[in-house]
Amino acid sequence: MPASQPAQKPRRPRLSAEDRRASILDAATEVFSEVGYQRGKMSEVARRVGVSEPVVFQNFGSKAAVFAAVLDHAAERMSTGMREWAGRSPSVGAWLGELLAPEHLAHVHARGTLGVLFEDAMTLTTEPAVLESARRGNQALARTLADLLERGQADGSIRPDLEPAAGAWWLISLLASQNFRRTVAPDPAHSDAALGALTMRLLAVDATN
Repeated sequence: MPASQPAQKPRRPRLSAEDRRASILDAATEVFSEVGYQRGKMSEVARRVGVSEPVVFQNFGSKAAVFAAVLDHAAERMSTGMREWAGRSPSVGAWLGELLAPEHLAHVHARGTLGVLFEDAMTLTTEPAVLESARRGNQALARTLADLLERGQADGSIRPDLEPAAGAWWLISLLASQNFRRTVAPDPAHSDAALGALTMRLLAVDATN
């Protein structure tokens, strides 16, 4: 005789308001990075969290507000990730070489990544909250990059005459313009590789580092 089955599924543990909001952010990050803002559905976010769609709106107010919060969250994760990545490298110059490697550049804005969220955000010109969050996030990333470049000057792998903030915005501009190159460059992969190598020569003390 088969074992008896419970008549009802066990209830999910009740989340605190803070944990529920964090779960919604995580699910929304997945959805928006996979399909983009326009195609991302709050019903799918709710399904992944295991709540009703109104609960998502109760926590954030609107789809644009959800995306803006996702961008803030993504910027924090990216900044933390870059610092940890650089910390595992022999020097900041070595890390910069990894950042600008063709195989890494090829996936910076791939679907499912955090980078694609910011690429998507800059096209949403009718959503002021999203644009403000994207601006805030990029500025936070620029500060992180500037800090890392300054650390590289201290370890001797980044040029001492470099202004760290200018170098940081150079890197962000290089990454942010990838979609433009993919649209108009005759060989986007070659252009990315050449620009990465040029950037290494401009920023690093030893481009082979």
